[in-house]
Amino acid sequence: MMGGRVDIQHVSITYTRGKWTVQALQDMTLTIHPGEFVALLGASGCGKSTLLNAVAGFLKPTQGQILVDREPVTAPAVDRGMVFQHHALFPWKTVEENLAFGLKMRGIPSYERQEQVRTFLHLMGLDDFAQAYPAQLSGGMQQRVSLARVLINQPRVMLMDEPFAALDA
Repeated sequence: MMGGRVDIQHVSITYTRGKWTVQALQDMTLTIHPGEFVALLGASGCGKSTLLNAVAGFLKPTQGQILVDREPVTAPAVDRGMVFQHHALFPWKTVEENLAFGLKMRGIPSYERQEQVRTFLHLMGLDDFAQAYPAQLSGGMQQRVSLARVLINQPRVMLMDEPFAALDA
């Protein structure tokens, strides 16, 4: 899948919690071109995760808009892969089933899914853990499965919110 341009145009995000209003982002504008690697740096609570969640489609901006390849982001989609700081694996599915999930939802035939899953298991050093459940893996292994689950879907945009915090060398 080609593309991957992200346009963040005058995005503001405001939360209301009880009587408190929090301005998480204010008038943020940024263009990221295909192939660019961009790191968001800032203090805790400055809006980095909020922006990533908005680009992923999990949050709707209060003002402004986000476009991926000139199409408005209105909801989560497989073309924008998100890897969280803490793994978000399906605990009732094996490693193999977790990796195959997105491919299955996209209608990829079983034989292709199996081939791609084997490839990513090997790339992540998880060949011997295909039938293991997330609870049977170390934190670093769980995070490698999370990374592989996003990468296997070949997203146009890959978003990562401190995904390497639990990874070993």
